[in-house]
Amino acid sequence: MKSDATGSHARALAILGTGSDVGKSVIAAGLCRLLARKGVRVAPFKAQNMSLNSFVTADGGEIGRAQALQAEACGLPPHVDMNPILLKPESDQYAQVIVHGKIWGRYQGRRYLEQTRELVRHVRASYERLARVYEVLVIEGAGSAAELNLRDRDLANWAMAEFAGAAVVLVADIDRGGVFAQVIGTIELLAPQERRRVVGVVVNKFRGDASLFADGVALLESRTGVPVLGVLPFLRDLELDQEDSVERDRYRQSPFTAQSVNVAVTLVPHLSNFTDFNALSGECDVALRYAATPSDLAGADVVVLPGTKNTIADLEHLRSRGVVEALAHHVARGGELVGICGGYQMLGREVSDPFGVEAGGRAPGMGFLDVVTELLPDKRTIQVEARSLLTNVASDSTVSGYEIHMGRTRRGSVPPGFQILRRSGEGLSQAGRHAGSENEEADGACREDGLVWGTYIHGVFDRPEFRRQWLNRLRQRKGLHPLDRSVSEAVTARLRSSLDRWADHLQKHVQVDRLFAAIDVK
Repeated sequence: MKSDATGSHARALAILGTGSDVGKSVIAAGLCRLLARKGVRVAPFKAQNMSLNSFVTADGGEIGRAQALQAEACGLPPHVDMNPILLKPESDQYAQVIVHGKIWGRYQGRRYLEQTRELVRHVRASYERLARVYEVLVIEGAGSAAELNLRDRDLANWAMAEFAGAAVVLVADIDRGGVFAQVIGTIELLAPQERRRVVGVVVNKFRGDASLFADGVALLESRTGVPVLGVLPFLRDLELDQEDSVERDRYRQSPFTAQSVNVAVTLVPHLSNFTDFNALSGECDVALRYAATPSDLAGADVVVLPGTKNTIADLEHLRSRGVVEALAHHVARGGELVGICGGYQMLGREVSDPFGVEAGGRAPGMGFLDVVTELLPDKRTIQVEARSLLTNVASDSTVSGYEIHMGRTRRGSVPPGFQILRRSGEGLSQAGRHAGSENEEADGACREDGLVWGTYIHGVFDRPEFRRQWLNRLRQRKGLHPLDRSVSEAVTARLRSSLDRWADHLQKHVQVDRLFAAIDVK
């Protein structure tokens, strides 16, 4: 199929789903990797993404984490055109709207939908810029491909497929049950011109012997007239950044033991960037658990307060559940406490919101660190590299990641946790340098004994040298011998090879050559 986009040249393949969390993101990433391995100049595209997992590009723009993964699969640096609209829910009613990497506004659902005409212009501009540079664009849809009530305001599914002239693959999730209703129902609800674009179906997350589903494949094909291009077995221990928080369930009940480093991450309603913990969870000596109640913290060697899209509301949530009191007992017993981004803000004496960035007002912090935070209307989005200043972590140990936050945190008597070595892509909406910490050469804060510390750096655990030194510090407190750095380096190497492992799995179980032929790729 040829592109219908004016002035565009790329062929397009759209990955649409029968619902959310059916595997669109990772299947798109796998196809991107396979095309890149064939030597095709390919790029990802998702018109509109709703996620609290985001990534900062080199020029300071904010996009969905899934598109950053897909860009990596293509061998490309992530760019804001790959995800021109990002919605970050702040509550059940409101979401922060990011357009081309920067804050565009804060909207209720109905008022946001009224902006569709303006947003379409931004979406098409991004797509056309990519389509002039790349040979193939792999488009990821959003939610279900059959949202009839939103059809006239659709940005990510059929409106995009039609604009791009895309061949469409429909993905269904057999693991959740009802796969026949998913596929047949979705196709039945499509308009004739939409149905003609569907070149195949992929049945994802099959557990067991896929040959037992041969009659199911025949039934789907006879009822829909659409070929089933593959039944994709569930791939255990797939270590790729996942867009949806459903992945947290994998770790919720991880048992804590005397021989492991036991890490508890507090669950909050507006949890963001939980991909910060992917590398930790891959370590052989780490047991990672998401903790919803004080009892879930029992046995933890370290508790991490993660990022959040609503610091004050989530702080009050933890306080109302008795988690703050449990954390005080944890620290008093010699346990370590870490805060990342919003979690770092919570560790201080106070969080104030004079501009109504969240709900306004002020709230007492947990009081573990002598810092105070003032939320500001301007968002800081920037990539950073820093040197550790933490106790018993070598000073030549560096971390790299990115900041995404709205606020200024001032340290009192407490020293910083990291010395900034490099910043790139200064991404501030209006307030310039005022939206950071009070000292631009330092990040975070650390109690003198090193047991309580916080940072604004997402991805702080990604580099193997820092991760292993920090884990060995925890092991030492438990009386366990340290592990060699090579253990963590192997984890990082394995994580980096996950895209190829997934692409190989896709190629084995899906008729990708038939799929690529639909967009004239041989």
